[in-house]
Amino acid sequence: MAEIDQDCALACAGQDAEQLNASCFCAGPELEALENALEAGSPEVAALIGARCPHLFSALPVFASSAQMAQMRDVINAIETVIALPAWHTRVLANAPSIARFDSGVRGVFFGYDFHLADDTVGLIEINTNAGGALLNAALARAQQPCAALDAGPLSGASQADLLEQNIIAMFRSEWSLGDQRRTLRTVAIVDSDPERQYLYPEFLLFRQLFRRNGIEAVIADPARLRFEAGALWCGDLIIDLVYNRLTDFALEQPDSLALRQAYLARAAVVTPNPRAHALYADKRSLVALSDPAQLETLGVPEALRKVLTRGIPRTEVVTPELADELWQSRRQWFFKPVAGFGGRAAYRGDKLTKRVWEEILAGDYVAQAIVAPSARTGGSQDAPDKLKFDIRSYCYAGQVQWTAARVYQGQTTNFRTPGGGFAMVYSV
Repeated sequence: MAEIDQDCALACAGQDAEQLNASCFCAGPELEALENALEAGSPEVAALIGARCPHLFSALPVFASSAQMAQMRDVINAIETVIALPAWHTRVLANAPSIARFDSGVRGVFFGYDFHLADDTVGLIEINTNAGGALLNAALARAQQPCAALDAGPLSGASQADLLEQNIIAMFRSEWSLGDQRRTLRTVAIVDSDPERQYLYPEFLLFRQLFRRNGIEAVIADPARLRFEAGALWCGDLIIDLVYNRLTDFALEQPDSLALRQAYLARAAVVTPNPRAHALYADKRSLVALSDPAQLETLGVPEALRKVLTRGIPRTEVVTPELADELWQSRRQWFFKPVAGFGGRAAYRGDKLTKRVWEEILAGDYVAQAIVAPSARTGGSQDAPDKLKFDIRSYCYAGQVQWTAARVYQGQTTNFRTPGGGFAMVYSV
């Protein structure tokens, strides 16, 4: 590992999270160790990342207070409690695509709860049901040089990464069992549109290798390569047991998704995450109810949980003609997002809006969320901006946090294209 800057380490002692984000430069990934960790996962990954997405890993970690970490866990637990309520299912599924009402029994892998940190509190920005990056963060943990002034915990980065990978395999096997499959999980298809052209394709390679190391044959496939035949889902001459679904065709409505849709509805393959999970968790209109104490009370949510949710989730409104004038006049207070959006696409800060874009928002399906400004991290490399933004992502399964990572960036949304930015380790202070 790289030699620690002892002067910086001494200066870090006793500082809080905000101070460390501004001044700590003694921690970060050791580049050779990171390359070795990626190549151990799959030999071509390091070279592919260097050529395609060189800003995938931040030069420095991020710090959060223990109170903020605890509040994020409380918000996640409260949301899981609400979404388990029969009243929530009735409310959400009544307006969801019909396929969302089909219950295959599985929970859904890699829920991602994305937060901004603000002073002594947090703000949940959105929930994703196919959050990428978990295995990339495992590689980062193996290469991380922790701040010498902090207690990094009882486990080394390598031990934490090993545990995460074990939990990931256990999670997929749990999904297989929940799908009422009684034999051993044998085959997995990692499915996305034109996967080799996806920005996070290097992670697909890591997943394929992880499955194979654990005795599960895995392929990476476009959904058009799949076929539903003789009661089974096929990719070439391989019967697929389980689909790790990275598609943004959340309701499996596109023509290329037909075989996957048929196999899912026939219970011929376990699909995770699936349309039901997306409808229950990730439809951004759900944030309207989750941030409104009156609607939560109507759903039967206890007062203590209502307080957790309304403190931790910024007020969210559906953009309607009735609210158009009010939202336009107060637009600087809002961030506008498409209901079915992902990856920050077609999302706008209100203070950046033009009249033309505003008309497009009114004509589309959008929500407006009260702005919680992201925290800042001082840049840690020569070509990085002086100040970088970051958000915090908690990867969860069955309500349990598996990993907490940061995404460091510059601009309006996370983009993995900022020098010095990318995934970062998170340390609790």
